[in-house]
Amino acid sequence: MSAPLYLDYAATTPADPRVVEQMMRHLSMDGVYANPASRSHMPGWLAEQAVEGARRQVADLVNADPREIVWTSGATEADNLALIGYMRANRSRGRHLITSIIEHKAIIDTARALEAEGFDVTWLAPERDGTVSPARLRAAMRDDTVLVSLMAVNNELGSVNDITALAEVAHAFGAHFHTDAAQASGRLALDVEAMGIDMMSLSAHKAYGPKGIGALYVRRDPALRIEALIHGGGHERGMRSGTLATHQIVGMGEAFAIARDERERDGEHVGALRERFLAGLAGLTGVHQHVPQERSIPNIVNLAFDDVDGESLLMALRGLALSTGSACNSASVEPSYVLKGVGVPHLQALASIRFSFGRFTSLDEIDSAVDEIRRALTTLRASANQVSNSR
Repeated sequence: MSAPLYLDYAATTPADPRVVEQMMRHLSMDGVYANPASRSHMPGWLAEQAVEGARRQVADLVNADPREIVWTSGATEADNLALIGYMRANRSRGRHLITSIIEHKAIIDTARALEAEGFDVTWLAPERDGTVSPARLRAAMRDDTVLVSLMAVNNELGSVNDITALAEVAHAFGAHFHTDAAQASGRLALDVEAMGIDMMSLSAHKAYGPKGIGALYVRRDPALRIEALIHGGGHERGMRSGTLATHQIVGMGEAFAIARDERERDGEHVGALRERFLAGLAGLTGVHQHVPQERSIPNIVNLAFDDVDGESLLMALRGLALSTGSACNSASVEPSYVLKGVGVPHLQALASIRFSFGRFTSLDEIDSAVDEIRRALTTLRASANQVSNSR
């Protein structure tokens, strides 16, 4: 069987061959394989040098100081460290956290865990386009609000928040601001200084790097304190202990260096893919795009299809690798909580599919995908009409 056409880049991206090449150099005896914490010999020094070089590459993508980059196992751990670590360390100042109902599960489940510990969480409802308005955030701010966490780009809708404006609101009330930027890295221009970001979660595997590695940007500010969640050696400025995975870190660094150099080129390519995709579906009736193009990144397109069930359509599209929403929620038969959160009707939410493109998607593949979607929709709708007419 031939492999299905991959249109699930929002779930994960294939590692860039240049990333894989760098990683391989840090695994075997003829490469840089030592523990970067071993400072008593040359192999350890070389490993440490590789780790710090990658730290600078990650920092350069977001205009940070390399000392502000804390390695984690991924964006999920970074989100946990940012929310739990911060709220526990600052409980004497306040116990109020603000987030939204359409955040990634790594934020939502972590915030719920904080609620179980006695912290107070306000859950903001987004606008219909999947963004959180600064006005709505301002209305929710309180004297005891210490942290606001709102994602840069929604992983199901592709909607883009005005992070600069949201951070300004948080700072005006004396709170710190965190954003999950897993879907934004390498796709949007991120500048932690210009945007006023205090903490930011980053992921390698969403940006053509390896799985199992991520980072948390933490502004070097004496007032920004984080309590460690993982203990055992005091690595990473005392925020995250454990032996560093040199090959994965190097892979993330290379992926982010490539993203910095090729972000505009990638954006133009993916923008052309989206235009071709939507133009190919333009003649079909009953197809709805959930977020306006001007409010979303081009690599994620979430569509609803009238008169079909989303799971049935997925089964019919066997030649395409797709999902109805977040990979972290893909086992659920319920409609996406994100779509429900922005007010999409129940049946329409059930008939929605996320298409996501990337660096290695071609225009010919988009044409093939459009053809398969057209055939599947025609067949499913014809079957549905036959059933309806026979009743």
